[in-house]
Amino acid sequence: MEEPNKTENEDDRDESEQRVWSWGAGTEGQLGTKILQDEHFPQLLHQFSLSSISSLACGGAHVIALTSAGKALSWGRGNSGQLGHGEVVSNTLYPKAVTSLDGYFITHVSAGWSHSGFVSDTGFVFTCGDGSFGQLGHGDNASHCSPVKVSCFVDLHVAQVACGMRHSLVLLKDCSGNQVYGFGSGKRGQLGVSNDRVKSVNVPKVVSGFEGVEIVGTAANGDHSAAVSVDGHVYTWGRGFKGFEDAHVPQCLNSSLNFTKVALGWNHALAMSGEGEVYMLGGNHLGVLSDLQNIGPAKHFPVDLREFNLEKVPGLDGTKITDIAAGAEHSVIVTEHGEIKTWGWGEHGQLGLGDTRDQTSPVTVSLDYDLNEAASIRVFCGSGFTFAVTMP
Repeated sequence: MEEPNKTENEDDRDESEQRVWSWGAGTEGQLGTKILQDEHFPQLLHQFSLSSISSLACGGAHVIALTSAGKALSWGRGNSGQLGHGEVVSNTLYPKAVTSLDGYFITHVSAGWSHSGFVSDTGFVFTCGDGSFGQLGHGDNASHCSPVKVSCFVDLHVAQVACGMRHSLVLLKDCSGNQVYGFGSGKRGQLGVSNDRVKSVNVPKVVSGFEGVEIVGTAANGDHSAAVSVDGHVYTWGRGFKGFEDAHVPQCLNSSLNFTKVALGWNHALAMSGEGEVYMLGGNHLGVLSDLQNIGPAKHFPVDLREFNLEKVPGLDGTKITDIAAGAEHSVIVTEHGEIKTWGWGEHGQLGLGDTRDQTSPVTVSLDYDLNEAASIRVFCGSGFTFAVTMP
């Protein structure tokens, strides 16, 4: 770790310390660069040198960092109280501790468009920010500037929270019964609570269709929800991707592949298999790979179009992928060699390629870093920005 008396601009930094880079949309402070501007190239953030970041969550224009000590830091847009600092602010330019959670060891965080979720090692879940659609789960539509414990789960043990555009999912730990809950906006089916159209709910409701299925991970973005089961199946529900209608209960993707992670954008999804292959689902522009016109006569039959709409990301043959992330309309992957590749929407520089052009296939991002120094690199996406973190 860097010595405490070193300045943030010194070049003689400890080679073993953690690196954090950001790029893309930055006009609300979400990049952590202390400058309100977009960045087209990866920017190394020196202020993280004394913190060990175990995970990040990127939302519409704010970021939450989780440290290995169980502390949460947040920065970026705070106009709805989503930073959890106890006040509404236009933006915060640098990481600031969420001090109201100091009495808890935080193990999981998530950032939605304008709300945030935090999970403690004791199984409590806290939410803050915009609650106008009930996405905070407190039984009303009020907003909160500090994290508030969701009372529905105080007698249960929460493992994860996932925040989407205006809805949230909660996954319970070691639960053989009702294990996934949804709350917030549900008009596109993203809550998964029934086959009927539900405008919104402000009290957590059980997501239907997971009886006898063990879920190990959830994801939410835009009006989409997804989950991965212990046996490698991917389930999606909510707004329909290109090729199929909105789903009001979870639908299992018809594939024999064994998936380990899913990442959601606004019009597409990425799914990573246990073999390190990456597949893309849905969308209709800005780097999306699918084209339903190519599925031939099969499109006239009552088949699950998602099977045809799931395509392997090209140009990666023989390369194992170790991490994936999806923004609103862009995608990021990490190879086994530590290379970061991006494609999709590039208007704000979120592809990290030095320009604002869109890309229709993966392009390697240049980092001023010896790839052999880190055991791994993880990537995280907000709506129009990207973070990369080395994990020693």
